[in-house]
Amino acid sequence: MPLTLYGLVRPILFGLDAEQAHDISLNALAALQHSPLRGLLRQPTVNDPVVLAGLHFPNRVGLAAGLDKNARCIDAWGAMGFGFVEVGTVTPLAQSGNPKPRMFRLPQARALINRLGFNNDGLEAFIANVQGAQFRQSGRILGLNIGKNAATPIERATQDYLVCLDGVYPHADYVSVNISSPNTQNLRSLQSDAALDGFLGALAQRRESLQKTHGRRVPLFVKIAPDLQEDQVRAIAQALRRHGMDGVVATNTTLDRQAVAALAHGAETGGLSGAPLLASSNRVIRQLRQELGAGWPIIGVGGVMSADDALNKLSAGADLVQLYTGLIYRGPALVHQCAAALSAHRLRAKKDLELGH
Repeated sequence: MPLTLYGLVRPILFGLDAEQAHDISLNALAALQHSPLRGLLRQPTVNDPVVLAGLHFPNRVGLAAGLDKNARCIDAWGAMGFGFVEVGTVTPLAQSGNPKPRMFRLPQARALINRLGFNNDGLEAFIANVQGAQFRQSGRILGLNIGKNAATPIERATQDYLVCLDGVYPHADYVSVNISSPNTQNLRSLQSDAALDGFLGALAQRRESLQKTHGRRVPLFVKIAPDLQEDQVRAIAQALRRHGMDGVVATNTTLDRQAVAALAHGAETGGLSGAPLLASSNRVIRQLRQELGAGWPIIGVGGVMSADDALNKLSAGADLVQLYTGLIYRGPALVHQCAAALSAHRLRAKKDLELGH
């Protein structure tokens, strides 16, 4: 969707309830993506290839999970120039999520608060939508993000993730394991030392079985929270290595309200995303890079509202970046701006290296 078109549409969407605007937008994208009007969505795709976890990413900018939970608009996101797209979070069974209202804009802070709670149509519908998309045929990367049903007790959470892993495995370029949403009760407890070891061990074992069945090894990424202390990040990094995970997505939304406490809706429960998340997300990325060393894939997400923010993610240690709230506030032009800036940065670095700077 060109910048001028989004500039016309944005005031209308921002005049609506946030979740209503979200639903209208997804319905429009789903209708346009395979219609003669799909050109309205199209932007040039920046060619800035990078190989991570054995996957060939056409460029370093992706869509974050949570925006398209049911994988309805994969080809629309592709038209906007994303090098990779992550959809979900999907749960084994359909669920309605938390009571409404549950999504709030904080325009003064360029932020959102949501407590949606993994509202989705369930695994079967999700897979059908993924199978109907043409995105992967163009050589771009599709990540499928999995979680647990709210009604599943936390002590049986692993089984939900294994059911989802079985279902999405044949259709994913990578699988992202969401253990960091603040909107499903006790979910973040899976990040604790003892729970994480058993959980990742079970995923690794099931992945080995699926690899034999399907004849391909699908990388596993784990999505973690920004609200972690240094010792927690260190323990998670060690566990990821120990169990053969292929990468990490850092980070999910934050519970910290310090930056928005005085604003309307600033006290709403849920996860805060957007500009106030940038610093804490980058802090976790920096520590992960220190703990994991060079070459270990990190997808940086949280607070990318401009090309400079995307560059800051790379400076912190991320290999790739994802957009969500920035896309809502800035529109699809942000995809191209970020991808072009990251490409130019890589070319400058390459030139400096060749010149011996």
